[in-house]
Amino acid sequence: MDLRTRVTVLSESHDQDGPPGTRMLPGDPVGITRVRYPGHGSTRLMRIMQTNACSLSCGYCPTFCGGNVRRTYLAPEEVARVFMDAHRKGLADGLFLTSGVPGRGDRMTDRMLAAVELLRRREGFRGYVHLKLLPGAQAAQVEEAARLVSRISVNLESATDGYVRALSREKDLSGDLLPKLRQAGQLLLDRRREQRPLPWAQAGTTTQFVVGAAGERDQEILGVVARLERERLLHHAHFSAFQPVVGTPMENAPPTPPVRELRLYQAEHLLRQYGFGVDELAFGADGNLPLDHDPKTAWALAHPEYFPLEVMQAPRELLVRVPGIGPRTADTLVGNRRRTILRNVADLQRLGVDVARAGFYLALRSRRIATAPAAHQLRLFAHGQHMVQAPFRTPVPPCAYR
Repeated sequence: MDLRTRVTVLSESHDQDGPPGTRMLPGDPVGITRVRYPGHGSTRLMRIMQTNACSLSCGYCPTFCGGNVRRTYLAPEEVARVFMDAHRKGLADGLFLTSGVPGRGDRMTDRMLAAVELLRRREGFRGYVHLKLLPGAQAAQVEEAARLVSRISVNLESATDGYVRALSREKDLSGDLLPKLRQAGQLLLDRRREQRPLPWAQAGTTTQFVVGAAGERDQEILGVVARLERERLLHHAHFSAFQPVVGTPMENAPPTPPVRELRLYQAEHLLRQYGFGVDELAFGADGNLPLDHDPKTAWALAHPEYFPLEVMQAPRELLVRVPGIGPRTADTLVGNRRRTILRNVADLQRLGVDVARAGFYLALRSRRIATAPAAHQLRLFAHGQHMVQAPFRTPVPPCAYR
């Protein structure tokens, strides 16, 4: 295959799965994905595998060791050249580099690090590089990655050793993946604390969970995420609702509803941005988040003793727990009520309150704004709406790009 064909095969141009805010648009170059950051604009990432050859037996992945896919490879020099060509043409702002694991993970990790080294040292690229460390990478390679890249991800895949082995018998959660993620997180945290900046901005660590494939519970997943985030070793987590792929060992397994993925993202946001604890979230008897309400609404409905809150008196830590009020709006409310009297619904709307959602939980001058909770509507992420409830074919594994 010529270089362009190999890049096409190894890019995720045909992969319809991606984190929130990710989208491919007609006319976008092969391998370039637009990623939107709420409140911070968007960027264009070249997201590519260095090889799709793999010796792992991941049951959900079409590039598993027995998968019927076209196998190919990019040398470190080719990765650097392809990305820099796109960057110089103004097509790509950053690089997301991942890979299959052909044989020993440390050998392939060396080739990935060599590609990033070429970008940094020879090409002088100081922008965003996200590297996904492979199973089997060594501690010294984690240290090298922390010196070279902006963000490091280590995909944990599930919450316990048993679940991870059910997905892939070669992967070791407690002996390999989790320690590697902790090491990367600690290295980046120490650099920030010691104020040892690099020429490129560093953005912490991420991980991904394949949701529903091994029978794990949301409570278990979020427990792992909360511990890592509380220790500041994880910036955020990604969740991928399992969808069976034809030709994989799990092709006949039931799919996971995309809304479960959405609920996990919402719950993780409450843990990271709103001060919730895992033990405060409303889980069902099966240990999973309810699908018919977002986690914040589920918590509010389960705690009627807190409501309604008097807008002019309620502390910020309770205001942020009201559906329809985020941290920024809560800060605005607290700041404005010191200077003026909020008299009606229009005043609240002007300050950013989603009155349709929040009205039942708020009171103005001792009068409840709404007499009943708003009718709940499921809001799926744009990237979740396309997911199908039957086996489908995709040339690149959804798990590869988180």
